Amino acid sequence: MKHGSVEAPGFRYMERLLKNIGGYKGETIDIDSVLRDIDSLAAQTNWSKYEIQTSTHTIPAYYRTPAPNGPHLYISAGIHGDEPAGPLSVLKLFQQNEWPAHVNLWVIPCLNPGGFRLSRRENEEGIDLNRDYRNSRSEIIRAHMAWIDTLPRFKLALCLHEDWESQGFYVYELNPDLQRSFADEIIQAVEKVCPIDRSPEIEGRKAQNGIICANPDLPRRPDWPEAFYLIHDKTRLTYTLEAASDYILPVRIHALAAGVQAVMRSM
Repeated sequence: MKHGSVEAPGFRYMERLLKNIGGYKGETIDIDSVLRDIDSLAAQTNWSKYEIQTSTHTIPAYYRTPAPNGPHLYISAGIHGDEPAGPLSVLKLFQQNEWPAHVNLWVIPCLNPGGFRLSRRENEEGIDLNRDYRNSRSEIIRAHMAWIDTLPRFKLALCLHEDWESQGFYVYELNPDLQRSFADEIIQAVEKVCPIDRSPEIEGRKAQNGIICANPDLPRRPDWPEAFYLIHDKTRLTYTLEAASDYILPVRIHALAAGVQAVMRSM
């Protein structure tokens, strides 16, 4: 797929593809090309680079801190190698270059480049990296956690994902202190470009208007995803944005980008 700027899809493209049978069967991407494009745009727009290093990988990460007293926002994508909309939505955001001047930003475009090169969810060792944050088996997640520990605390964190089984976009909210929520703004922005899954139950959890409150999972879940590590270590508010993989890729890209933009506008 070409990685140029993608026009917003019209609603005539909002029908499900119905091809993800037993797993993701959609488009794949050249992740190294995507990361080169992001790196070039980051350099052109005065972002700084702060890489995550392992013995086998250099994971690019970028930051801009224009507001000395402003809030910090963390954005990550590409932890599952069969979810191409995440890295491509980060590329779209860099192409748009509409970053708020009052917010400090930390962005990881792709945490699992090895998985993307293999076109599979897990990394090269067969580990689901988004279940590896409590008793970490993978070097890359240990390095990621150590990298996060060097950063300032975030006002909130966004993790960009896809769900190949979903009927539409939805979002997990972790908000154990019941702070001011951004979930409604995310849904309101995304529903303009992508259908919302308004099922009363999603992934076995109660949902309302495309929003799952994941707070009840915090004390009992043994296999921590990235959002759980963040909520324990670096912030008290996280959103996992889930685009529906059964729509065309431009719809999913715009959905994730719209969710991020809504949060940045509201901070």
